[in-house]
Amino acid sequence: MLNATVLLAASLPNVPGFLIAPFVLLIGLIATGPIFFPHFWHKYYKTIAVGLGLLVLAYYLLVLHDTHMPIETLAEYASFAILLSSLYIAAGGIYVNANANATPIMNVAILLFGAVIANVIGTTGASLLLIRPFIRLNNHRIKPYQIVFFIFIVSNAGGMLTPLGDPPLFIGFLKGVPFFWTLQHLFTPWAIAVGALCVIFFVLDRRNKPSFTPSPSVKARNEATTEFYLKGKRNLVWLAVIIGATFLNPASYEWLPYIPLEGGVKISFVREIIQLTAAFMCFRFASRTALNGNHFSFDPILEVVFLFFGIFFTMMPALQLSAELASSPAFAAQLTPSVFYWVTGSLSGVLDNAPTYANFLSLGMAKYHLNYANPAQVHDFAVGLAQSPETRLILEAISTGAVLFGAMTYIGNGPNFMVKSIAEQAGVKMPPFFQYVFKYSLIYLLPVLALIWIIEIL
Repeated sequence: MLNATVLLAASLPNVPGFLIAPFVLLIGLIATGPIFFPHFWHKYYKTIAVGLGLLVLAYYLLVLHDTHMPIETLAEYASFAILLSSLYIAAGGIYVNANANATPIMNVAILLFGAVIANVIGTTGASLLLIRPFIRLNNHRIKPYQIVFFIFIVSNAGGMLTPLGDPPLFIGFLKGVPFFWTLQHLFTPWAIAVGALCVIFFVLDRRNKPSFTPSPSVKARNEATTEFYLKGKRNLVWLAVIIGATFLNPASYEWLPYIPLEGGVKISFVREIIQLTAAFMCFRFASRTALNGNHFSFDPILEVVFLFFGIFFTMMPALQLSAELASSPAFAAQLTPSVFYWVTGSLSGVLDNAPTYANFLSLGMAKYHLNYANPAQVHDFAVGLAQSPETRLILEAISTGAVLFGAMTYIGNGPNFMVKSIAEQAGVKMPPFFQYVFKYSLIYLLPVLALIWIIEIL
């Protein structure tokens, strides 16, 4: 989202502190609206999110006369929304069903499978492909904690091994981090996070009693054999096109057309056109059986699109203020790997983790007088500078914090909200924002994050 710390800090003096108010208000409404005034919130959340985003955007354009950051933010938001929407439509046309007993071991196997394939088709693709069959498999014993751990493992922690796995890591790859850097340096935190969360889930799932007993015929069939069925195979081709198009970045391939922006920023549009076209073809020629089996509707993705429009634009001042704070020499001296881990992670839980990653990567490089817009310098920062080898550990801390802490709230990572919406559509009573944080994230996820910090970062 941001090309260098200097771009943020240079524009900060024109940004008043009160401009953070719309962002705080929006986050507060997302947290409290579904609890205290659900009917009002569900009716007007689109208007509120878009209105607050446009309010901040108007201030930048009309009062600050700043067009650079709004345009770049719009480009980042468009890429984000188009990618998630395309993956949602493609996965919605793939129907997976299973004849199996929903035992704790079977559920853990599905979560582990999702954690692995998330590194190939992304956490969004893996989440959308597996959440509906996961719910159907457990329809007689489905509980909110099962969906929450699905978000923890498949929608976040799983996608840590490749740049394809999670948007923050893909941003790093596009900026110059080697493709296999994540597999080489993040495998241990991935294994700890996925392994520990699966063990906790297994213990909880063993205590889960069915809310109703399946019919004897269904139970006998499931016990006799374990079979998985796939409908809508043609969408796998379009899914591959959508994922492949993510590599078409004009910053990496000079022959790609782009929209030039001040400061040498290249705004992509070819990638987005391909993804939108593939999404249209997916829906136009999708198997009706698969769509009906998934109870496909656009409501979950529309909720993400509207809410994150507001989040992206209202958090512009928040990102600028954090950049100014970290750009001071006194504060820069305190930016250790542990600080990067906890601060990047904490902000990734309430800001979208992709722009948070970009911001703190630029801050970490600025500490060593490196330019975030220079791919060669990003590469050197990732592998470790000869005079400052701790840069590799700093990037590991930023990457791990951004990916794992994205599961702390519903708004930390794009797939979280979609999984929540799909689960609610299926009749699962998901915990509200604060209950999700205090009943699940702080109790089960935070100790795992602390363990990773002690083993890998400290």
